Amino acid sequence: MESYARVLDYLPNGRPVDRGFHREPVAIAVGESELKLLELIPRPGAQLALGARIALLSEEGSIPPIDHVRRRIGFEELTATARSELAPALEEIVRANPTKYLRFFNEAQPISRRAHLLELLPGIGKKTMETILEERRRGPFTSFEDLNTRAHLKSSEKLVVGRIEQELIGAEDNYRIFVAP
Repeated sequence: MESYARVLDYLPNGRPVDRGFHREPVAIAVGESELKLLELIPRPGAQLALGARIALLSEEGSIPPIDHVRRRIGFEELTATARSELAPALEEIVRANPTKYLRFFNEAQPISRRAHLLELLPGIGKKTMETILEERRRGPFTSFEDLNTRAHLKSSEKLVVGRIEQELIGAEDNYRIFVAP
């Protein structure tokens, strides 16, 4: 269950494809914990900004700006604005929760005799995978900067974001690493 989400697009007059007299405002967002793409219905009078972190559930003494989650949507249903805001929002989510995503680098296992989970990240081949495994044997990675320095990577956060985007698009492999099915 998603507790927080990042707003990717806000349509105060609803989706253009919606028919009828009464079109309600719609927000498109990505959940922070399970990385689901969601269509949200904001409360009347709520103003949502692109990239804003919003609560989906009531907390002590505060009412969330979202009335309810209408449904989970697929990548193909995202607006052009939502698609352009997706990568920056995912980067913010990954940076805000480094222990969750570093655990993948510290604990990833082989899939088969010829493939490793690390190789599912775009931009990681056999040599980079071997470097990560070698450095991991010396000690766990404590931060993204530590991982980037020891494994000679430019931006490990962007590797994770690239994989999340592939999973949201519906990559043709059988492995879901970060996005809930």
